[in-house]
Amino acid sequence: MNARVTLSDIAKRASVHISTVSLALHDHPSLPPSTRQRIKSLAEEMGYRRDPELQALMAYRRSMNIRREAPPLAYITHWHTRWGWKDSPAHEHFHLGAVHKAGELGYKVEHFWLGEPGMTARRLSDILYARGISGLIFASHVPTKTMPMDFDWSRFAAVKIDYCPQSLRLHNVTNDQRSMIQLAMRRILQAGYRRIGMVMPRWWDEFVGRAWSAGFLAEQQDLEPEEQIPILHYGPARMMDAPAASDWSVPREEFRRWYGAYRPEVVLSYGRFVHEVIASLGISVPGDVAFADIFLHDEPGRTAGLRHNSDRVGEVAVEMLVAQLHRHSFGLPDIPSCTLVEGDWCDGRTLPVFGNVLFRQDFCEAKAV
Repeated sequence: MNARVTLSDIAKRASVHISTVSLALHDHPSLPPSTRQRIKSLAEEMGYRRDPELQALMAYRRSMNIRREAPPLAYITHWHTRWGWKDSPAHEHFHLGAVHKAGELGYKVEHFWLGEPGMTARRLSDILYARGISGLIFASHVPTKTMPMDFDWSRFAAVKIDYCPQSLRLHNVTNDQRSMIQLAMRRILQAGYRRIGMVMPRWWDEFVGRAWSAGFLAEQQDLEPEEQIPILHYGPARMMDAPAASDWSVPREEFRRWYGAYRPEVVLSYGRFVHEVIASLGISVPGDVAFADIFLHDEPGRTAGLRHNSDRVGEVAVEMLVAQLHRHSFGLPDIPSCTLVEGDWCDGRTLPVFGNVLFRQDFCEAKAV
């Protein structure tokens, strides 16, 4: 049996130090591209293969010996204001999760805002490199805030949280809206309801590639035709044309017509979209219609719906980034991957659970009257 080819063997053939071989095989930007390619070609010719047990040991040793003075991870945002993204619960929790996980792994997170006067991506790239910062997290970018992401990518490992900037092809982490809405549908059906109506702005759905409506329609296929209620989509299709957060409510007349035509047993939506209009029409929750929130922030037990686990999104982003730093994996990936974080269902008083079919029939008859 042939002996395993080692880094030392390659170093002797290449007439370089063993550390140079290691850097070349990790594609480290400190070496000229020609040197990296020469050594990688030689390693391939000699039949070099990484030792998986040694790789695991080295990863473990690095995790136990992270330098206390390690440079921070850059958390790069491009919101309307420096801290405006904190007004969004999801984006605030992305950051909190990232900070928490970074601390566990021996790193700090430092915020950088691309909206600084005179700031460009190239200037920020140079600033980060000068400070020895090589790990970047792109998060909380408003779609309307676009600029060329002109970073010197050979210097950095990077990940993206959520969908923006859309032109930046990085490994990214975000919430799994499709699986969450399917979870909500299944739990609502298990509670005894059948006629479920979803209300959502078009731009809210379009921004996530229609993942919300895809999950809803997939689960709706198992219902009888008379139980399938059309989605009430409203407003513009593009997020950049969306109104201010204070004006996200469904138009009163659109909701009134839809509700009167289809008489849903449950409204599935985000509270900010429907609560004000439901109250203005004198509709009682859960007396007239049950409600499940797709973006739950209420105290436990009050409102039924979905919690997004956005903290975990931030944690996973840091785990991915630190793994790249340990592997010296710099530059834009050839094939970006997307990691989706599932949500959790929470029972609540806005969605009473039917104890039996007879009770459900009585409830529906009372509503019809």
